[in-house]
Formats: sequence, structure tokens, C-alpha cells
Amino acid sequence: MYKVVLSLLLQIVTLCGCKGFFLYPSKSTAHYTSMMSASKSDSVASDEPSKLLVSSFHQISTTSDPDAKLRLILASQSPRRREILEMMGLAGRFTASPSPLDEEKLQIELSQQEISPSDYARTLAERKAHAYGAETLDITDGVALIIGSDTIVDLDGSIMEKPTSENVAHSMLSNLSGNWHQVHTGVAVYAVGASASSSEPQLMFSFTDTARVKFSSLTDRDIKAYIDTKEPFDKAGSYGIQGIGGQLVERIEGDFFTVMGLPMHRLSRELTDVIKNLNL
Repeated sequence: MYKVVLSLLLQIVTLCGCKGFFLYPSKSTAHYTSMMSASKSDSVASDEPSKLLVSSFHQISTTSDPDAKLRLILASQSPRRREILEMMGLAGRFTASPSPLDEEKLQIELSQQEISPSDYARTLAERKAHAYGAETLDITDGVALIIGSDTIVDLDGSIMEKPTSENVAHSMLSNLSGNWHQVHTGVAVYAVGASASSSEPQLMFSFTDTARVKFSSLTDRDIKAYIDTKEPFDKAGSYGIQGIGGQLVERIEGDFFTVMGLPMHRLSRELTDVIKNLNL
């Protein structure tokens, strides 16, 4: 029996290309690994232009530059959107202040129209950025790109904005409990300034990015305890996935940053295309 086991071990060692107790790749294995590495390397084209904003940081002026050619402005008071831009590496390269748009008036106007939740979020984003550019900017040199954004929660076609009271927050969270819902974040970028092709704010792009979110089944005690943290009150749908509210989320399909308030990857690609076309 001992000889049979020893014979089998020797055959395994021979097949695996082993020496002693150490495993060495056989010639065929090494060749396969080399081919795989070459294949991965070939999939990255060295002569392609940049597609992401990380390659264009040098073209975005710092906020302290008196001769700025390209300014980046976030028309929002959301700390989460500021945080996402900083996470993208844009700290010190953008300013942020709220849009002068009367959002409540526009929300009432849109609620009286037949408009999808996705278009609703995009329209709000466009109007926020346009209002900022039209009413608060007078740039005589260079160009400014103004980012507007809006995030809403969509439960079976019903739009959930920020709650106005504890009762509203409780109702929203109870309805979301145990169910899938969609989060739509609309984004719009307008260009203004001497280097822009028009004296009026010019829409460079707008889009809506959507993610699906599954809530766990919540108890009434959990809902009340979360409301007591006060976190729900400045959040669409009454929760923030990046904070305590992340505990309520069981699963997500899509971009996490879309749910947080600004889709990082798509914004990076779209801004990169705009910066290329500005030819600064």
C-alpha cells in the first residue's frame, strides 16, 4: 500500500513540474501565463486619448489662480456632492455655492406635467446650473463649467423628495422597507465666460444616471431610531446610503455614487470630453 501511495505522489509531482515540496510552473504553464499577460497588455491602447478626468487635472485651474482659464463650479450646497468631487481629486479646483433657482416652485410646476422620474431629475439639474450661470456669473476671461445636479428616489414611479416632517420620513421609509426602488441622479453642465461660444449659458451635456436599491425589511423600532438620528431630513427618500442609512440597504445595482448624489465615473468621462472640445 505504501509503495502504491508513493508511486501516485511521484506521478503528481512529475505532472505538476514539482521539485521536492515546491511547485514550479511547467513550460506550458509559464507560456500560458505569458500569453495572458500579453493579452491584457494589448487591451490597453497606448495611443488612445484620455477618457477620464484624472488625465485632465492640469487643465482645470486652482481656485487661487488669478489667471484661471478653466473654472469648475458646483451649483449645489450638498456636502455629499462636494465630497464626491474631492474624492475625484478636484479639491482646490472647484468652488461650490447653491443655485439661485426656486426649486420648490419648479418642483410644483413639474409635478403638474406628465414627466418621468428620470426626466424630472435631469430637468432640475439643468435648471439649477442654468440659473446659476444666468444670474450670478460675469466672467471676463476664460470659461467656467457649472455643474448642476439633483437626486430623487423613485418607488414604482412615485417620486420621493426630501421629507418635510418626521411623519413623512416615517411613511417614506415604511414604503421602501423590503422593496426595490430606483435612485435617479440628474447631472447638467453649462459653460459660461469669454471663452465660451455664446454670451448665454451654453448646455454642454446633461444626463440621468439610475441605480436600483433594495431595502431590507425594517422594523418600526429601526425606522424610528433612524429618524431620531436626524439624518433623513436632507436626503431624498429619507435616507443617506453613505451614512447611517447604509445599514438599511441590502443590495445595490449600479453606481454607488449615483445613490450618494453624483455619478463619479460618468461625470468624469463627460467632463473630459467637454474639456477636450474647449481647446484651452
